[in-house]
Amino acid sequence: MSVRSLSALAAASLLLAGCGFTPLYGDAGGSPSLSRIAVTTQDDRLGYRLREQLEDALGWNRNAAPLYRLETVVQQNRRPLGRRIDDTATRYELTVRGAWTLTPVAGGAALTGTEAVTTTYAAADQPYAAIAAQQDGEDRAATELARLIRVDLMRALSAP
Repeated sequence: MSVRSLSALAAASLLLAGCGFTPLYGDAGGSPSLSRIAVTTQDDRLGYRLREQLEDALGWNRNAAPLYRLETVVQQNRRPLGRRIDDTATRYELTVRGAWTLTPVAGGAALTGTEAVTTTYAAADQPYAAIAAQQDGEDRAATELARLIRVDLMRALSAP
């Protein structure tokens, strides 16, 4: 890079810093406070997968004391789609609804929200394959739900 382009880049960064601009995805956690959110979920497979995905998405710092506690309640509904000649489903639609509550550890007003994700997966004739397909659908739903909750939290924590 030339000296002129470096000085223009430095001037632009000073202007953006002076106006209060903060990029939403500026660092790995999106916000330093996101990494200090302790997540609790229900005690089942889907709850565990959601907690795992949320901790990864938020960049949870296990070494720092949490500033917030995030509690989630997840419900899933499975609906058969398509029918074979023997009246068994060929696909399933999995809808996962997640309600979340973010509470400051130091006290204060709690923030709440809900998100819903729908995924589909193929029905298999073999029992193991059917279980694997259902678990894959749950894993994909948990990943997407964690992403949506992270965006909600970023919006809520960045609001003045």
